[in-house]
Amino acid sequence: MTLLILGGTGEARELAKELVARGEHVVSSLAGRVARPKLPEGEVRVGGFGGPEGLARWLTESDVDAVIDATHPFAERIGSNAAIAARETGTPLLRLARPGWTERPGDTWHWADDLDHAARLLPSLGDRVFLTSGRQGLTAFAGLDLWFLIRCVDPPEVPLPRRHEILLDRGPYTVEKERALMRRHGIEVLVTKDSGGEMTAAKLTAARGLGVPVVVVRRPSRPETASVTTVQDALTWLSGTAKGSPA
Repeated sequence: MTLLILGGTGEARELAKELVARGEHVVSSLAGRVARPKLPEGEVRVGGFGGPEGLARWLTESDVDAVIDATHPFAERIGSNAAIAARETGTPLLRLARPGWTERPGDTWHWADDLDHAARLLPSLGDRVFLTSGRQGLTAFAGLDLWFLIRCVDPPEVPLPRRHEILLDRGPYTVEKERALMRRHGIEVLVTKDSGGEMTAAKLTAARGLGVPVVVVRRPSRPETASVTTVQDALTWLSGTAKGSPA
């Protein structure tokens, strides 16, 4: 089969590796927002398709048998485009998404609908903020008179909060290092998106131990489609799926 995997997540890379080992033709599509992404095995393309119409055209021209949307939980635009393109071309579509995080005893979480909502919550929670929501959308926090430790993989876009420090780093992280980082900077509140997974979950454990409240941004809604949470389940789905058969 010819398979299109959308996304550069750990799950996407693991799935590509398994499928390439089985001899499938795999094309992984990366958005190109990270300067030095970890590349999956198999064929890789970088950049957008030109909206749902462009993706539909690419699926047809490439004779794709199935699409696996393994993008980041907050990559809502490509998720919508994939659903439209798959429907228009009759291409089976599967959403592979890791489960979100779950609040545990000892946590003090404040759920936010989006980054703007998260910014409105912060002044009542603390003056020194550990911001781990990624480099995009930081405009929401630019007008706050708080101090921010902003961690992201690549340099963030402007405008930024007036008082801040940039930390360029990439996970996975350990609880010990996250705890030490928060103590060193006197962090009083943590901001994160509900990305799920283990690679960046250590900050939540560290915050719990330090009694630091956490603002968690909810995942955006996604189009209704077949969905699984593990690579193995995705492989099982693919084994019974071919273009033209029910997804």
